[in-house]
Amino acid sequence: MIDREAYFSKRHPIAFPIWQRAVIGIAGAGGLGSIVASSLARAGIGKIIIADFDTVSLENLNRQQFTLQQIGEAKVHALASNIAGFNPFIIIEPHLVKVTPANIETLFGGCDIMIEAFDDADQKEMLIHKWMENYPAKPIIGASGISGYGNNESISIHRYDKLYIVGDLQSKLEDGISPIATRVAIIANMQANLALELLAPHNQEGNDNG
Repeated sequence: MIDREAYFSKRHPIAFPIWQRAVIGIAGAGGLGSIVASSLARAGIGKIIIADFDTVSLENLNRQQFTLQQIGEAKVHALASNIAGFNPFIIIEPHLVKVTPANIETLFGGCDIMIEAFDDADQKEMLIHKWMENYPAKPIIGASGISGYGNNESISIHRYDKLYIVGDLQSKLEDGISPIATRVAIIANMQANLALELLAPHNQEGNDNG
């Protein structure tokens, strides 16, 4: 059995302890959310709270962090199981529930940073509006414009005070065509990487060790 010290060896001496104390909320466990959660878990975030009411389907496997054997399982539970398989020292709090204005505080009120990972535009708008209304001092990281492939230079981070939007802000999904794994993963990992940076800014002493 690998112990905690061995598992977390060679971690950043300044940033890693901060990440270990952090709580990140993720709304949505699909293409964006499953990748964000996996990357943050590998980086060393101490606790992730994730909410989604959906189950794994065959069409999800082209871009989401699930397997054939998990088809039919609740995404949040399948994702928690997958993460536990590579990081047994993280706290994952899965909620099999639809995120609504009424339960945002109950689900995510204790989070340091909120990550919006919804497919539905109305859900995105609802979460961002309520989060900024309830927690104006806490960052929320969303995504917009993730469809297509290639065109990496079009993807950037757009900041509006404590709201950050990752994507190109323009590309629209075409009916019957799923988002492409590569572009979804780029944007999801930019969301995750930004969360790490907001928690432990680069100007801290010791943050230049690579």
